[in-house]
Amino acid sequence: MLGPILEEVSDEMKDEANFGKIDIDKEVEIASKYQVTSIPTLILFKDGKEVDRIIGLKDAKALKEFIRKVK
Repeated sequence: MLGPILEEVSDEMKDEANFGKIDIDKEVEIASKYQVTSIPTLILFKDGKEVDRIIGLKDAKALKEFIRKVK
């Protein structure tokens, strides 16, 4: 359900942020390292460090606000 929303936001914000998606069933080590236990979990990084995260389905407006708050 989040896929199309994330795609829309990443298209709009391509000059402001980089986006990535990980299948935690295949990338168990990464999921464990970042303690991802709920799906969807979005982790916001700045300069290679986690600065915030949100868990659960959000709309496009909420995702853009989430990303822009660390500028």
